[in-house]
Amino acid sequence: MTVRPIRVLGDPVLRDPAEPVVDFDRTLKKLAKDMFQTMREAPGVGLAAPQIGVPLRFFVYDMYDGTTGAIANPELTVLDETPVTDEEGCLSYPGVHYPLARPGSVRVRGQDLAGEPVTVAPTGEEDDPAYFARCLQHETDHLRGVLYLDLLPRRLRARALRLGPVPSG
Repeated sequence: MTVRPIRVLGDPVLRDPAEPVVDFDRTLKKLAKDMFQTMREAPGVGLAAPQIGVPLRFFVYDMYDGTTGAIANPELTVLDETPVTDEEGCLSYPGVHYPLARPGSVRVRGQDLAGEPVTVAPTGEEDDPAYFARCLQHETDHLRGVLYLDLLPRRLRARALRLGPVPSG
């Protein structure tokens, strides 16, 4: 496993829509292992392939309660539009967290590492199903070239961009 550099705001790969995963092979499994290692080292709870410079529709997650997974070609469906507001941050804009309202219940359908269909939906068995739903939305957004900063109200977004990310190290 290799910890890969995380791309930050300004890197074009973060703004381009990612390409579908078509090869479910050793390379994808290696990518998943590297992504899990990179995400945990950062630390974070989710990481999309574009965040490490790989323009594929693929992300991994590891919630605080031990819920983990890897999803290729995700399609997100909102199950309940009721907004839940919570702090959100991003490994590609580190150290900056702002409240953001997102739907509290979603479902993601995609493929697992073998290319088999997989469905992920927070069920309430997780420690915080709304937080898990937030993670799934956040990572799916990355695959469309959208950062959580783009979803903030204009004033908060301007403030976040003015303050800039917190340097690591």
